[in-house]
Amino acid sequence: MVKQVGAVAGSSGLGSNGGKLHIGIWHAAVFLAFILIWWGLSATAGHGFLPSPRQTFNAAIRMSGDGTLARAVIESLISLVCGFALAVVVAIPAGMAMGGVATVGAVLNPYVDALSSMPRIAFLPLIIVFLGLGYEAKIFMVFLGAVMPILINTYAGVRNCDAELIEMAQSAGAGNADIFRKIILPGALPHIMTGLRVGASLALINTVVAELYTAVSGLGGLLSIYGNSFRMAPYFVVVVILAVIGMILMYAVRLLERSVTRWRIERPW
Repeated sequence: MVKQVGAVAGSSGLGSNGGKLHIGIWHAAVFLAFILIWWGLSATAGHGFLPSPRQTFNAAIRMSGDGTLARAVIESLISLVCGFALAVVVAIPAGMAMGGVATVGAVLNPYVDALSSMPRIAFLPLIIVFLGLGYEAKIFMVFLGAVMPILINTYAGVRNCDAELIEMAQSAGAGNADIFRKIILPGALPHIMTGLRVGASLALINTVVAELYTAVSGLGGLLSIYGNSFRMAPYFVVVVILAVIGMILMYAVRLLERSVTRWRIERPW
């Protein structure tokens, strides 16, 4: 059966280098089409508010030369990485506890539902009062954005583990540590990785929101400054940088997922 699956995958080309090259060509074609559409819109319907790719590139060169872009990127990455790491450290153990201990899950589940549906911006005045306008407030805002999807997906992953496998392991004399390490954790990993992907995207969004509403700094601060003054070329530079950071973040999470879930069928996309 395994050989048949491998043969099908090989014949379709999805798992081969040729399949990955094919996807790469399509990526390049879509990117080129995007640049051409952007250039056409800026030339015909931009009315001065939509800069061309060349104007955006020149603005990026100027911002890189005077250090504005590098300082903003570093400041935003500090808040993003620290807040996201804190969310991972808190959410995964909490989700494991909720899923593994029925009483803990039953007690905390209503509060998790309430916090997950609450707009994070509602906490901003309290965050500013208690943490000020510095890095602490921004990191906590990023933490609030990322922690809930990671926690909920971890909780769901543990809850959805195969109960029959656990009963078989218990009947064979396996201890709780072995059951957790060999059954519960591998079964929950796909859900955890999904939570990490969603949490990473929300962490980036909350980084920009925090920089807009606390100290006007970082990439979010540049968006506010350039947007309010209608300096659209540098504004688009910041938008592109945020998109690139998001792509890199998602790619890093996918690499982590492949390394910890090697037993799953790998796809080239």
